Amino acid sequence: MKHIIILGDGMADLPVERLGGKTLLQYAHKPMMDQLAHEGRCGRLITVPEGFPPGSEVANTAILGYDLNKVYEGRGPLEAASIGYEMADDDFAIRCNIITLEDGKIITHNGGNLETADADVLIKYLNEHLAKPINEREGCERIKFITGIQYRHLLVIKGGNKHIDCAPPHDHPNEPWRPLLVKPEKDIEDNSNRLSPQETADLINEMILKSQELLAQHPFNIERAKRGERQANSIWPWSGGYRPSMETLQQQYPKIKSGTVISAVDLIRGIGHYAGLRIIEVEGATGLANTNYEGKAQAAIEALKHDDFVFVHVEASDEAGHDGDLELKLKTIEYLDQRLIAPIYKEVSSWQEPVCIAVLPDHLTPVEMRIHVGKPVPFLIWHRNIKPDEVQQYDEVSCVSGAYGLLKLDEFMHTLMNIQ
Repeated sequence: MKHIIILGDGMADLPVERLGGKTLLQYAHKPMMDQLAHEGRCGRLITVPEGFPPGSEVANTAILGYDLNKVYEGRGPLEAASIGYEMADDDFAIRCNIITLEDGKIITHNGGNLETADADVLIKYLNEHLAKPINEREGCERIKFITGIQYRHLLVIKGGNKHIDCAPPHDHPNEPWRPLLVKPEKDIEDNSNRLSPQETADLINEMILKSQELLAQHPFNIERAKRGERQANSIWPWSGGYRPSMETLQQQYPKIKSGTVISAVDLIRGIGHYAGLRIIEVEGATGLANTNYEGKAQAAIEALKHDDFVFVHVEASDEAGHDGDLELKLKTIEYLDQRLIAPIYKEVSSWQEPVCIAVLPDHLTPVEMRIHVGKPVPFLIWHRNIKPDEVQQYDEVSCVSGAYGLLKLDEFMHTLMNIQ
């Protein structure tokens, strides 16, 4: 039995008054997901451990069966792995968004939907003006910005301290940004040779303020302002840590001999890297609603011909949820259903070797709240010999009655891997 997880990031939602009190999964036209739910078995899953933020780095790691208390180091180190930056023992890596500020508030976490090529110019500009040496004589850099994808980038601080409190920008749309600046964690004893939490927080806050001055002067933003477009006018670092120590999925689940991850998002690729999965890049995969669904579907089908396990991640619904775009989020759910899940099902359902398909989101990104919410998410599991339960369609409400009930964290992966 081969296994594929298809994850629609942030796809789950809360009831929306404009949709007659239905959630988006209830309202959307998604015949393929509903068919798999009808022919398979469903349940709900708690993806966020107590005490952890309801972010994709937490939820996706938990879905893959990892104990966050043992492996969690934030987004930064995971995205460093995806970018190809090998962290040294004294590195502190932190996710670094380029965002939009207006009238003293965070307007968008994505810098007006930056393209990677434009962001690369800005990152190089920031490196030129903000990178600092530890020792001028040795020429060793303390600060380094590394280009990622679109608005998602990386900041590495030699000797930086992870015991700081950072606000994820996507959790604070339309809120004043100054009260959200980095703060040191309290009552932390750190006897390492690293900067103190206060020194690290002060350094990052200094860079945030200086970045605003620098980016406002850059020709890219000057031209955007002339066109009346949102400017990419501040960095916003958050979710940092040190190099994580994770077993591969092959070590955790001996039935997995080889595996693949397919995603346009550095974070997910980084999780895949540490999980021992082969990373496949799909041309035209963007992390937005215009992503190459068909290309991802074909890549997943080809991977299943060679690998035991495939993890396909689609970011589009999460981005639409953060933007508060109801119509677009509905479309992303329908695109996922018809342009990715349907062709995969059509291909693998007739294979001689059976394939087990699981579909779920990692967390809720309610379109009317525009933030992540760590409530249980609905999931379905299908293979051609499974005994169906009574669930007739896939959504947050219907899956409450599913045969799997309410699973927690690594119970999902153990359940999936026990299907042979």
